[in-house]
Amino acid sequence: MHTLITVFHISVAIFLILVVLLQSGKGASMGAAFGGAGSSQTMFGSSGAGSFLTKLTTGAAIIFMITSFSLATISNKGDQGSVIDEIEETTQSNPSQDPPAKQD
Repeated sequence: MHTLITVFHISVAIFLILVVLLQSGKGASMGAAFGGAGSSQTMFGSSGAGSFLTKLTTGAAIIFMITSFSLATISNKGDQGSVIDEIEETTQSNPSQDPPAKQD
């Protein structure tokens, strides 16, 4: 199960990167607002309804967060022990020998 979620998580991450790179930047028309030619948008105006890529990005980001939380939960439930407990067990099972007596 852990491997399946990890593979799905990596696939969603790659898909999310590609969808973000396909979108045009919000600041692409900012230079046009200061006098550039060919701009029909205002500098900080409304962006209108979300495009298909924006909705796809939102969905992929939600799936990415869900798989991140599920992977963190699964990996946390696997081992409840402590490193200090392991150290205490090894020192109790292998007690150190008494140092040799000093001879004068």
